[in-house]
Amino acid sequence: MFHKEGHKIIVLTLIVVVGLFLLVDSFNLASWLSTLIMLALLVFLILILQFFRNPKRNIFFNDTHVVSPVDGKVVVIEEVEEPEYFKDKRIQVSVFMSPINVHVTRYPIGGEVVFSKYHPGKYLVAWHPKASEENERTTVVVENPSFGKVLYRQIAGALAKRIVNYAKPNDKVNQGDDSGFIKFGSRVDLFLPLDSEIKVQLNQKVRGGESVIAEKK
Repeated sequence: MFHKEGHKIIVLTLIVVVGLFLLVDSFNLASWLSTLIMLALLVFLILILQFFRNPKRNIFFNDTHVVSPVDGKVVVIEEVEEPEYFKDKRIQVSVFMSPINVHVTRYPIGGEVVFSKYHPGKYLVAWHPKASEENERTTVVVENPSFGKVLYRQIAGALAKRIVNYAKPNDKVNQGDDSGFIKFGSRVDLFLPLDSEIKVQLNQKVRGGESVIAEKK
């Protein structure tokens, strides 16, 4: 199953790869060179297909839990000042996605979208300290009666040139549903209430929609 954001790119890539296969076959190249080129084209097609995959997840709705919005590795767990929306201290949990991770963004908690904003910006590497303030990014806040307000921020990386965000103010959303997509490498930051009980550790690998990041104490 592939994400809808990749349908056009997959079709175009398939057309180009098939065309190049036929073109290579039409030239009188050495057998080893022809095989090498075709293998490279096949690997490229496989990489595109795996990047846009959208696997089904076993999502268990729980209003007292915040789940990871993306697949990746936890790279930050710290108390910080959140300057855009809350303007006070929050617990930040950041998940870094490599190009081989699933890049679907999912709602970390169900409830109502109360804030959604896009920011144009730079394309620093996603783990750069300034990336969350200077890179292209979107900020979304979902309010849940049990947990309170949870902010998540999609951040473009050095390779990511387009962030897709479906969240709109007043939307009623379900935990684990698709909320967007980031193309080619990125990071997502979560900002949680200070009384949240963090259930992950640094460098832990997490799965979007399934791994519990925090729960209400």
